[in-house]
Amino acid sequence: MTRELPLTGIVVVELSDSASAPFAGKILAELGAEVWKVERPTGDSSRGWGPSEWKGDGAAFHALNRGRRYLSLDIKDRSDLATLHRLIAERADVFLHNLRPGTAAKYGLDADNLRVTKPELVHCEIGAFGKAGPLRELPGYDPLMQAFSGIMDITGEHDGGPVRAGVSIVDFGTGMWAVIGVLAALNRRHVKHAGAAVDASLLETAIAWNSVGIAGYQADGYPGSRHGSGVAFIVPHRAFAASDGALIISCANDALFARLSAALGCPEWADDPRFATNAARLENRAEIDRLIGERIATGTRAEWQERLQAAGIPCAPVQTTPELVSHEQTRALGIIDTADEGEIGVVGLPLSFDGRRPPPLPAVRPIGADNDLLGSVLPTRA
Repeated sequence: MTRELPLTGIVVVELSDSASAPFAGKILAELGAEVWKVERPTGDSSRGWGPSEWKGDGAAFHALNRGRRYLSLDIKDRSDLATLHRLIAERADVFLHNLRPGTAAKYGLDADNLRVTKPELVHCEIGAFGKAGPLRELPGYDPLMQAFSGIMDITGEHDGGPVRAGVSIVDFGTGMWAVIGVLAALNRRHVKHAGAAVDASLLETAIAWNSVGIAGYQADGYPGSRHGSGVAFIVPHRAFAASDGALIISCANDALFARLSAALGCPEWADDPRFATNAARLENRAEIDRLIGERIATGTRAEWQERLQAAGIPCAPVQTTPELVSHEQTRALGIIDTADEGEIGVVGLPLSFDGRRPPPLPAVRPIGADNDLLGSVLPTRA
């Protein structure tokens, strides 16, 4: 018997490009929704992203866009736009898009217009700078928001320049917030029989990710600073160089620091007034980091992992992507998989239901591969 996923029976029409909305669509598809991805005739931008590609499309497209019905419609074409409107009106529970500001309204795809004739529709728009304010009409991308939100200002080495996170945390985070909003709206529709207009934006997500830093500034005016692999409020809580790579060590309280000191062969550190409390270690960050670093440099990552984990010290190696993919823990989780033999392996949903992860989504298909299905789901009107 086929296991029913939580969103089985929900239909999503996704007019998307790049990363944030496709990531949201991917999550909804993995949760069981039937997702119709609408691309412009030239295709989603990520089909051309490099440097890695698979079967003619960028690897990023495969990561973010599996498991859909693939439509090619040009909303600038009157007939194609009419087809999209019909698909939403007759089939969609959810309409998801990340069109540039003002574009949805121009083509009648905004919530105000679509929900006049279909009030039960959940309309989800992913924007850039948000729906209000002087920048609301500007386009935006992940690195712009990491910069604007202050994230980049507190990311990087203490004596270096601002650094963007190596993955698109704002794009993917916004996709997640969009899904949370859609799920909440679907639940409200189930209870109150009314849809909703859900709005998420890259900037609001980035601001949310900087919540702790903003709270610190509001409390005492501290603007934040860069600590490399560490953080502003805990010491030690950073990477140290072993003889064959780096190891993250995290001591979130004084008891853990005492255990670390003993495991490193320096139990006297725990009684040293410079290091005995986290507040003292913050004042003497450079010195305690130097002392720990000198000890860690004498062994390999594996040697220190074994010793520290035996002592109950949270630690982890700084791995490369190949190391992560091949690690027995990653393999045991089964989170990297493919539905089709000979296809690229991609990351699945990081959730399980009743002890089982939703199955991997089918491979991507060419632009407009499912246009021929429109005739069956949108029969010709008399």
